[in-house]
Amino acid sequence: MDSDNRLGLFLRARRALVRPEDAGLPAGSRRRVAGLRREEVAVLAGVSTDYYVRLEQGRERNPSAQVIEALARVLGLEEDAVDHLHRLARPVAGRTQGPSRPRPVSPALLRMMEGWHRTPAVVLDHCLTVLAHNVLGGALFAGHTHSGDLLRLVFLDPDAREFYPDWEPVAVNTVAALRAAAGTGHEDPRLFATVGELSLRSEEFRRLWARHDIRRKTRESKRFQHPLVGELTLDYESLTVNSAPGQQLVVYQAVPGSPSEQALSLLGSLAADAAHSDEAADKDAHT
Repeated sequence: MDSDNRLGLFLRARRALVRPEDAGLPAGSRRRVAGLRREEVAVLAGVSTDYYVRLEQGRERNPSAQVIEALARVLGLEEDAVDHLHRLARPVAGRTQGPSRPRPVSPALLRMMEGWHRTPAVVLDHCLTVLAHNVLGGALFAGHTHSGDLLRLVFLDPDAREFYPDWEPVAVNTVAALRAAAGTGHEDPRLFATVGELSLRSEEFRRLWARHDIRRKTRESKRFQHPLVGELTLDYESLTVNSAPGQQLVVYQAVPGSPSEQALSLLGSLAADAAHSDEAADKDAHT
């Protein structure tokens, strides 16, 4: 997925994204590299240029916590990325291979989700595969080639940019969430295979993966252009499932009294009618 020099790759990628003016330096017109130069990062972080070069090259892999914090400040890293940088500098001994098969969703959580008739909910694994959903959660993402895989939906589905009107920030956050999962220290073959496939099939994924953005899926407001009910603006919260490490419960809500709440209510009615029709068809088939 990445080379063995993960610390150096991360530093190099994030350095290229920092504009000189954001670091209080003149932009200049003769820069041959994107972002900051190595010597500029070193000066701003208070370390020697030789030491910083060795960090990027992988010849020095154990910087102190103080150096890590200084580099994080210079590179403008957010909290999740700072934690990731610390883990790269202090890897946990005895890296283990994570499970390639997702754990089943607990029956209790499934029952809880089915009781939320006005709230779309899905359970995702660390590769953003949909492990389970309630009726409204299934209806929210229905009708796409990759409805059961939110990562492939964003990058491989032919109507992704129509479904997500704000596609670019959605794509950035999706890859950042996958990067956060990849940085947990588990050598998961399925995660590696997923990154490999997307890198081959999507130029946009390759571009964003190379940025090394790290951001866990937490909360956000997201717009959808749903094929049945039109535009929806929904707020979501992502919650970790403590009984199943790697799973996350994502719950969507519309602002009360908003057009999106009305559209979500209509989607719920349509989904319930479709479910009842399927049940009636099953009964007829068995009589």
